[in-house]
Amino acid sequence: MTRKGGMRQIGVEERRARIGRRHRLAASNQAADAAEAAAAMVALHATDPATVHLSVAARVPGSDVAATERALYDDRSLIRMLGMRRTVFVVPTSFGPVIQAACADDIAVKQRRLLVKHLAEAGVADDAESCGTWLQTVEESTATALALRGSATAQELSADEPRLRTRLNMAEGKAYAAAPYVTSRVLFLLAAEGRIVRGRPLGTWLSSQHQWSPAADWLTGGLGDKPVAEEARVTLARAWLTSFGPGTAADLQWWTGWTGGQTKKALAAVEAVEVDLDGQVGYVLPGDEEPEVPVEPWVAFLPALDPTPMGWKDRGWYLGEHKARLFDSTGNIGPTVWADGRIIGGWGQPESGEVRFQMLDDVGRETQTMVEAEAARWTTWLAGVRVTPRFRVPLERLLSQG
Repeated sequence: MTRKGGMRQIGVEERRARIGRRHRLAASNQAADAAEAAAAMVALHATDPATVHLSVAARVPGSDVAATERALYDDRSLIRMLGMRRTVFVVPTSFGPVIQAACADDIAVKQRRLLVKHLAEAGVADDAESCGTWLQTVEESTATALALRGSATAQELSADEPRLRTRLNMAEGKAYAAAPYVTSRVLFLLAAEGRIVRGRPLGTWLSSQHQWSPAADWLTGGLGDKPVAEEARVTLARAWLTSFGPGTAADLQWWTGWTGGQTKKALAAVEAVEVDLDGQVGYVLPGDEEPEVPVEPWVAFLPALDPTPMGWKDRGWYLGEHKARLFDSTGNIGPTVWADGRIIGGWGQPESGEVRFQMLDDVGRETQTMVEAEAARWTTWLAGVRVTPRFRVPLERLLSQG
């Protein structure tokens, strides 16, 4: 590490070295359980239900689906909730109030405003104010129905509260016009406000359909005491810098979904130290400027939407020239193969269930051997279960053929 213009310079190799230790991917630094793995990453992506289990298994030796399900549904040391960028995550339950105050509360305000607008456009009531009143009434009725049942599916709640089957009128006159029920939007809003939570899936661990439960029942007293929003953003920024630093302000803003002003204020509050990232201004926490202690060579097979590749907006330093083959058109990454902090390939499963991979970079024989062993380990771990990512990418599609 050198100084440039008064700032410490952190190069690509140093940034890559941090991933193995901090993201619990090097064999000597893996996590003890699912909750520790999630805490190391701040949060695990849960838009695709398989990602949670595979992200944990990549970081916890000997972990299986049952262990992660216990953490989620029995011990409840992890909770599935709406968070950064209006995305569903699995987070340590103790950290849930921070994410609620730092991100979800703002999302709820914006989504309520948008839903009232759509209700007015659908003619549900005479004006926006009346639509807002209608929405509040349906929300309270839905919450009451859920409390009486204890847990319920969206379909069951629609039977209890028929107004959930009210249709919206989206993109009228367009080729992609739709008239969806308001059900999912109301439940989304209740979840964004932290009033209800997603519980057990209706099917296997690959299912994206979940039972809903009142937050106060699922977690005694709900999420607990929330910090004020500004304090929560400071806490979340500190957590992100611990796991993903160094990173730029643009990285943090993208990852959280905050405004530029909120991001700048949070970085100032944690007294983030400016560092030079190959000509860009990056940030680390005070005292975190020194080089990472090296770890042994490592490889990892990470699932689609794993939090490691989704941790930064600027990905060139670990992605290289592979974006077109590993991302879809909306910015979702597919399954990836990593070595020592950089992406070297991708993987997928044909109908037989075996894990296939394709290298995108030249690597030495030692790394190639490690990759082959890791592919065999994942084939054994999956035991014939075929995981098809919710968002398909070109290389994964290719490897899934045949």
